[in-house]
Amino acid sequence: MLHTIDINADLGEGSLNDAQLMPLISSCSIACGGHFGNETTMRTAVQLAKKHKVKIGAHPSYPDVKNFGRKVLPIPKNLLSEAVRQQLVRFISICESEDIQVHHIKLHGALYNYAAIDAPTADAVLEGIMATQVRPKLYVPYGSVLAKKAKPLLPLEYEAFIDRTYNDDLSLVSRTEKDAVIYEPNPAWSQLQLMVENKLVQTRKLNKVSIVANTYCIHSDTPNVIEILSFIRQQMKQFHIGLNK
Repeated sequence: MLHTIDINADLGEGSLNDAQLMPLISSCSIACGGHFGNETTMRTAVQLAKKHKVKIGAHPSYPDVKNFGRKVLPIPKNLLSEAVRQQLVRFISICESEDIQVHHIKLHGALYNYAAIDAPTADAVLEGIMATQVRPKLYVPYGSVLAKKAKPLLPLEYEAFIDRTYNDDLSLVSRTEKDAVIYEPNPAWSQLQLMVENKLVQTRKLNKVSIVANTYCIHSDTPNVIEILSFIRQQMKQFHIGLNK
């Protein structure tokens, strides 16, 4: 293989695709109650990932089920830290009862995007994580504020997105914009291939910008996600790109 990559998906979010996605990915981030989820959904997703030998991660968010964690929630830093800690503690407990280790943590939605650019939010998230006494990998965008603050504290995996479009500063195009999500197999594969083989991503302004990543995310609630990912896996074989299972 010329390259070996990790493909991750956000699971345990109420999608009906989880079982179909598991054979196609190598790691997953499971919603742990902030934007979606309860003990039953978490345990079901953990057991499914364990069955398919998919690496398991926690997917904490703003405590905002109403907006599925996709709006910035203006809450005090100490409350945000505690919300992250509580979500992680619940998830870690379930993983321990299933005799499986937490491989990574990946923030969800608005918290992921805002912690990438806002230092107090990044600090609050890290305080919540460090309070758990668990030190898994942290999936972060390369060059982000969160990545810089977390580097002395946690092992990092740099993440990029298969099904989301980028601005020139490597921020994700807002979901309020019509071209924010990639819905078709060919452009999704083209974006992944360019990132893996050339360490570049084409932005919405058609510029090619350097990007560093070794884990690549696709969302379980993206329409056609199974079709997109099945096509990508076929193309990966043709272009000698392996999956890091």
